[in-house]
Amino acid sequence: MGLLSMFRSDKPAKKASDDVLLLHTMLLMAGADGYLDQAEVETVEAYFTQLPEFEGKAFGDIYGEAKKLVARYPNLRESVKALSGLSNEKVRKKAFVLAADLAMASGDVDENEDELLTAMQRILEIDDGTAQKVLEVLSMKYAR
Repeated sequence: MGLLSMFRSDKPAKKASDDVLLLHTMLLMAGADGYLDQAEVETVEAYFTQLPEFEGKAFGDIYGEAKKLVARYPNLRESVKALSGLSNEKVRKKAFVLAADLAMASGDVDENEDELLTAMQRILEIDDGTAQKVLEVLSMKYAR
């Protein structure tokens, strides 16, 4: 028993909602290099304003919930495991597309983004065929 065991709730931590997990997905990818600067947060917020899941919701509110979610894990990298809580296949696929889109939008994809997207693919249960289709379409979007 720990020192604070008498204060712990018997109930598990509240499950994060899909909107919080989608924002968490985007923030993870934006900060894949270990640092999330203001420009990256603004990019994620621009995506946020375009997605139906966030209609009528304030970015700051969902962002605050996403930060609480990260606090449940020993580090940011470990918090990718939270994505397994997305409610269904459709939302998991959307999360993967958003992550890949953000990685490719930054220009050159680096090793951290590649490793993170690979981890997300596994956690989100995205099959290789679907992942390749997503990357093929996004490569057309960002072709120079």
